[in-house]
Amino acid sequence: MNSLLSPLTPNLDALQERYRRDLQLLALPARHWTPTITRDGQTVLDVAVVGGGMGGLALTTALRHLGIRAEIFDQSPPGYEGPWATTARMETLRSPKELTGPALGFAALTFRAWFEAQWGDEAWARLDKIPRLQWMDYLRWYRETTGVVLHNGQRVTAVRPRADQTAQLDLVDMQDGDRPYTVLARHVVLATGRDGLGGPWVPEVAHQLPRERWAHSSDRWANDAFAGKTVVVVGGGASAMDSAATALENGATAVHLLIRRKQLPTVNKGKGAGNPGAAHGFARLTDEQKWQVRNYINRQQVPPPQGSTLRVSRHRNAFFHLGTGIEAAQVRADGRLRIDTTQGPIAADFVVFCTGFRPDWQLRPEFAPFAPHVRLWQDRFTPPAGQEDSELNLSPDLGALFEFQEKTPGSCPGLDRIHCFSYPAALSLGTISGDIPQISDGARRLSQGLAGSLYAEDIAHHYAAMERYSEPELEGHEWSDSPLPAYEEVQA
Repeated sequence: MNSLLSPLTPNLDALQERYRRDLQLLALPARHWTPTITRDGQTVLDVAVVGGGMGGLALTTALRHLGIRAEIFDQSPPGYEGPWATTARMETLRSPKELTGPALGFAALTFRAWFEAQWGDEAWARLDKIPRLQWMDYLRWYRETTGVVLHNGQRVTAVRPRADQTAQLDLVDMQDGDRPYTVLARHVVLATGRDGLGGPWVPEVAHQLPRERWAHSSDRWANDAFAGKTVVVVGGGASAMDSAATALENGATAVHLLIRRKQLPTVNKGKGAGNPGAAHGFARLTDEQKWQVRNYINRQQVPPPQGSTLRVSRHRNAFFHLGTGIEAAQVRADGRLRIDTTQGPIAADFVVFCTGFRPDWQLRPEFAPFAPHVRLWQDRFTPPAGQEDSELNLSPDLGALFEFQEKTPGSCPGLDRIHCFSYPAALSLGTISGDIPQISDGARRLSQGLAGSLYAEDIAHHYAAMERYSEPELEGHEWSDSPLPAYEEVQA
């Protein structure tokens, strides 16, 4: 279904009112209950969230419901947070349309409710998968409906743990000439998505080519950038299919997919592992069990969606080269590229590496103030033989509230004030912070945990407030005092 389809039943106002009524019936949001704190004359936020995509929106909404002051800071322009309307190129989401995503248990916040309010239940029945841009439209509506505070055009230049029970964000206001400023918060949450602690990963062979002759699938490019060109796509996953299809649909002469595996994976093992028990119980597993699960999913790999694969294979100028790895690359004298593979050389004009993301602190200079102190799984866990995994090695070893932990105790006071609510948390806590199926579970878990942490930290304040509390429920006229009857009268 076209994401730009004109609504047939524009009832979004009624849906928003339904959500507001649900909040009223549940006595939400709670009133603000945390004390106002200042440092150096500056008011301290309860929670500052970096990233206004799906995870940041869900978490901040959950925090607001609990009466916690939370605000989001995102460098994107309004309505373009996350990858959906920028670097993502799939036609539809791969997740089943019925998943409730960031709805936090509110039926009125689901994509289905949003869709049916505009196009009706018959259109919902006809819908197969959710169009990518329509999902972004839904998230824009979600932001408006929930009323989260989201500051756009704000780029984080440093995240600094402090020893005074706060953390500091250094930012520049991109809408005001990159004006620098700081924000203090009692907790900082990094809701920074799939590449949350690093960025795109490419093999060394990419650096044998000039940078203008290759791209990563997460880079931005004009759809017609490869018109009239022969393009080599390295990889066989979802992003490879989407990149190849985009090039083919916009005039590429030919697209060659170099896929190391002799067969594309056909079964999504991660989908088979998803259930409420996993959402709530993964964190309880032993280290060995956690590693076994995540390593198995990595080794099996996630297949590209069927629709994305057919989107490529329907083109006669698309070529799948299975069992073909890239070994070397160079620019020929005539300006074309020579790509050497395990099956021989191939000529091309451009290469797109669809090779995923890796945690890599060097790619995120804003994390430099604390990155050297973060304990990674490789710092304390040795996997069994046959389960070695460089991606999992670099995953942060997080605490129960997604907080970073010190590699050397005492080396970075305040590090536990910074929380990783993004995909790299998967090994420690499961996929409750990066994917649609369990994002509400993760948001509620972290918001409730932060509420409990703030309360415990401020118990002296809350105890004193309890002592001062003096609102009477009885005024003194509701009864009269009577003397006890004589003992003899009672006996009689």
